[in-house]
Amino acid sequence: MVGTFNMTQNALLDLGKRSETESEDLGTLVRQLVEAAEPLQNTFNGPAKGTFNSFKGKTDMIASQLNGALGAIVGSISGQNMSFVQGAEDGADTHKSTEGATDFSDETFLQRIAGHNA
Repeated sequence: MVGTFNMTQNALLDLGKRSETESEDLGTLVRQLVEAAEPLQNTFNGPAKGTFNSFKGKTDMIASQLNGALGAIVGSISGQNMSFVQGAEDGADTHKSTEGATDFSDETFLQRIAGHNA
């Protein structure tokens, strides 16, 4: 089955909103992961304990970087949406401005769209 591209007017806005919410959730999930693993902290020995403590110490930085990265994606989506909306408006304006200038009843026009030279 051949797919078609179908994007609603609010598709990028909806994507941006969902991404923004999920970026906030991701930082929270990283912090919850560390909290959930804390009861295991005393069971780690040697390099595993050092790795866990290092991760735990970097939790805020990791959560902040993830939130920042997803925040940048949200900003990009917003910019894409503005471009998409502006392009649609420009296309509609161009169509409206040229619509009245074309004589669709002209024989040469009909031949042009049929692929024949007048």
